[in-house]
Amino acid sequence: MAVFPSLPGLGWSVHKSPAFKTRIQRAVNGRELRAIDQPNPIWTFTLTYPFLRDSHDTRQAGGLGVGYDELQTLMGFFLGQQGSFASFLFSDPSDNSRLNEYIGTGDGTTTAFTLVRRMPVGGGAGSSFIETMNWPQNVSALYLNGVAQGSGWSWSLSSPTITFTTAPGAGVSINVDFTYYFLVRFHDDSADFENFMFQLWSLKQVKLVSVLL
Repeated sequence: MAVFPSLPGLGWSVHKSPAFKTRIQRAVNGRELRAIDQPNPIWTFTLTYPFLRDSHDTRQAGGLGVGYDELQTLMGFFLGQQGSFASFLFSDPSDNSRLNEYIGTGDGTTTAFTLVRRMPVGGGAGSSFIETMNWPQNVSALYLNGVAQGSGWSWSLSSPTITFTTAPGAGVSINVDFTYYFLVRFHDDSADFENFMFQLWSLKQVKLVSVLL
């Protein structure tokens, strides 16, 4: 699957917005009945690229764009996905890894555990929002009761599951170090590239929207 390019032209500010979907029915006495239709958030990433160099910079030998192709890389990627049609992977520069993340406790029989990230929700000790990270990039270490395990487990790029050869014993805490992608698509079917200076370009806004499996 295609991976969104990491380019030096990424600027500030960057927006990241989680959104849920809730049905709210209000009675005549003012009481509300709420039902969550979408328990996991849809993430929207809004990126800006104020400076994209053009590899065809011909102003002078060794011009600003020579050796760089950020414009064509980003434009070509957008064209390759045909706007909002195709899904691809995105590594959020500010949120793409977890260290020593707890993913479960062994019971002596379970051999598969799901990669998740936990965010504290302020509801007391240990209270957190748990989100499955469906697209791991790399699992660099796994710990059983704090002890690193060099073998006896495996993972796959196409699955959020850690699989053990032998089930961890009852009460054994399982933690991992891993990096991950978000599965996203472009929000729009068009992109507005601006040639603000001779052979220098910008893309004021590009929105990526996460795709739930």
